[in-house]
Amino acid sequence: MAAECEIIDKGDRLVVVNRNVARRNAMSAEWTAGMRKAFAQAAAEPRIAAVILVGEGGFFCAGGDLNMLMKAASVGEEQRHEGIANLANLIRDIMRCPRPVIAAVDGGAAGAGFSIAFACDLIVAARDARFTAAYVNAGLVPDGGLSASVAAALPPALAAELLLTGQPIGAERLHQLGAINALAEPGQALDAAHALADRLAAGPAEGQAAIKSLLTSAREQLMERQLAAETPLMARAIGSPEAYEGMAAFLGKRAPDYPALRRAAGDAPAG
Repeated sequence: MAAECEIIDKGDRLVVVNRNVARRNAMSAEWTAGMRKAFAQAAAEPRIAAVILVGEGGFFCAGGDLNMLMKAASVGEEQRHEGIANLANLIRDIMRCPRPVIAAVDGGAAGAGFSIAFACDLIVAARDARFTAAYVNAGLVPDGGLSASVAAALPPALAAELLLTGQPIGAERLHQLGAINALAEPGQALDAAHALADRLAAGPAEGQAAIKSLLTSAREQLMERQLAAETPLMARAIGSPEAYEGMAAFLGKRAPDYPALRRAAGDAPAG
């Protein structure tokens, strides 16, 4: 079976490719480990000017695997913390990598894929790409620092709308709002990311590292606070009746019936 993650060394940049195409490049332990390895290599080797994250098959990352989350619902809350903490540590690695990290988004980014893209320093997206924070539709809460990222990048009303309704937002609108650096034609996001990496490679590496350090320090306090706040909320949510209904509905290709849960809770005897 082909590896789910490939690190391609281009000399002055690393390209980390998610090859979990059958699951629209959903998060996997192998891809996470590959990214963390690439960030460590970029920190250790001065010749590397940038790290590019990309998904194979026309989609950046579909986020967490709901089948795995359904299994996680059956374990203790403390065990769930570990998986959520792994994503939080990946977000920290992206922010603390001394080289700029570029997300090349074709197709779209959903859930944790949205979190990862918005944790990157620079985002290049295809014009038709869509970003979706549909946690709420599955009875879950955002993780990967997404609440911090959208709060910093978007108007408050829009950030609330995206997280509370789970409705997708297009790359063109995000670009208009200044949340995405550049647009590309469909299928060309990686090429545009390489063009951006070319510009970075022509610049002063130490100066860029210092600038990134300053930008990270400005973001880190809010991000750390939100990562810490997300972990217990997400761990609790995974084991809730709402999450069970939401994930079962998604996997069963039906609409979740959250009002029925509220009615059932109201009918339960007090005490």
